[in-house]
Amino acid sequence: MLLNTRIMTTKLTLTIDDSVILVAKKYAKKTGKSLSDIVENYLKTLTSRAPKDETISPRILKLMGSIELPENFEYNSALKDSLSKKYKL
Repeated sequence: MLLNTRIMTTKLTLTIDDSVILVAKKYAKKTGKSLSDIVENYLKTLTSRAPKDETISPRILKLMGSIELPENFEYNSALKDSLSKKYKL
């Protein structure tokens, strides 16, 4: 006896930095998965975890404030540059 099961899917539009998309596409191709599968599995993993009391370790607390960044520091730009260098994009 076969059960008729339907999986409902919905399209989702995300805004993601170009360099992240390029790296993700390479990863997806290498692993034989689609980006949709990767994102879906990540979200399932993320949301299936029981909420924990996430305390910051004393070692990490000691690091806070150890780096001074300029007021006009652009995190996304720095991340993009770093990923581009790392993955030679």
